[in-house]
Amino acid sequence: MLSLAELIAYFQARNIQFKIDYFSTEFFTLSFETYLDPQIIDDLGGTIKIAQVKTTLPSKTLKEAFIEKNKPAQKQTTQTIAASSALEGMSKAPDKLLFGISIYTSDNAIKPLGGRIQRFIGSAIKGKLMAQGKKSNFMGTGQDRSEAQLSHIEVLKKNLIENQAEVLLCIGKNQTWIANTVAVHNPFEFQKRDVYKPNQRAIFGMPPRLARMMVNLSACTQGKTLLDAFCGVGTILQEALLEHTTVVGMDVNSWCVKASEENLEWLTEEYGISGADFRVLQGDVERLAEKVGVESVDCVVSEPDLGPAIRETPTGAYAQRIIEKLEPLFLGFIEEAYRALRPSGRLVVVTPFIRTRSREAITMPIDEKLREIGFKRVYVFTDELFSSDAPEHDRLMGMASLVEIDERHKIGREIHILQK
Repeated sequence: MLSLAELIAYFQARNIQFKIDYFSTEFFTLSFETYLDPQIIDDLGGTIKIAQVKTTLPSKTLKEAFIEKNKPAQKQTTQTIAASSALEGMSKAPDKLLFGISIYTSDNAIKPLGGRIQRFIGSAIKGKLMAQGKKSNFMGTGQDRSEAQLSHIEVLKKNLIENQAEVLLCIGKNQTWIANTVAVHNPFEFQKRDVYKPNQRAIFGMPPRLARMMVNLSACTQGKTLLDAFCGVGTILQEALLEHTTVVGMDVNSWCVKASEENLEWLTEEYGISGADFRVLQGDVERLAEKVGVESVDCVVSEPDLGPAIRETPTGAYAQRIIEKLEPLFLGFIEEAYRALRPSGRLVVVTPFIRTRSREAITMPIDEKLREIGFKRVYVFTDELFSSDAPEHDRLMGMASLVEIDERHKIGREIHILQK
């Protein structure tokens, strides 16, 4: 749900009116009051594709078509797609066309049939285009792919956006959305900012995509000031600077201060950021507010120490010792961040989320400190954001934090959004 939380924070910070019609682990559908420029995908870290809905059909029909192999239901599915505007861009494309199909669903009954649905729909579209005098080739995922989805890299490399030549079938619980991809995440830009900046710190580094998501969660937009008190080589600062914010970094390590400055200078030149406003200070977090100024920043976004690198899944006792050792650093930082923030400013902070052998998670206890100094949690998911018929969204209400952890990792990130 981290990606959906980022979208919500991004739209709210820019007063973009929207409703969430459906959400799942595979896709979200949102409706907007006005036109949404799909190029906002360049501002997002957690969104892979943006597509425009062209038509819908009942998911029941799709299940009858491909689970029960019902011929009339198959015909209704292909006719619905052909009668929509989903093929308009392809029909107008010059010369021979390459198009693709991607199937998104969290329905375990449908998922294994993704490749079959993909090939069936692809064949039907190819026949429809041929009837219009248009030669085409269908791009599928092949037999060796468990998911019947084209990657964003494939869509980029094959130029499928230009002719709206990727059709998505997003299969929900009751309804299926047919859409054309209109924008995709460009991983090469994030890779450039990760790999080609002058200074690296791979072991302790945060991926630029996650850094961008945290900046968006902080609601830090153009004209505001963002502080990272544990800036390292400046990954969070870079993503904030691309949003044309003023950025302030701080680190106790003098090498990190110099490395951050060089990386921000490189970014400013590489992306042609006019009037870039940044400074990086050396200092201990215990004197953070004194160093940067009391009530001087709008947003604080930081990842302090997450603990030692561990190879084996720890016991609960060992995980607890890691947390207890780090606790004074985190609680002191939260207090100083409160002092540095302007009224109504946001703190987005990462605390350790440690998996243990007993399959429980050991986390940082910060709630008492938050109450003591006056921070309030920001609950991203609220009832009014969802359409009246959006299914099962109650389970998101009251979600106090967001967890980011890879299956292979022992220590993940618990992301807290706090407001002064």
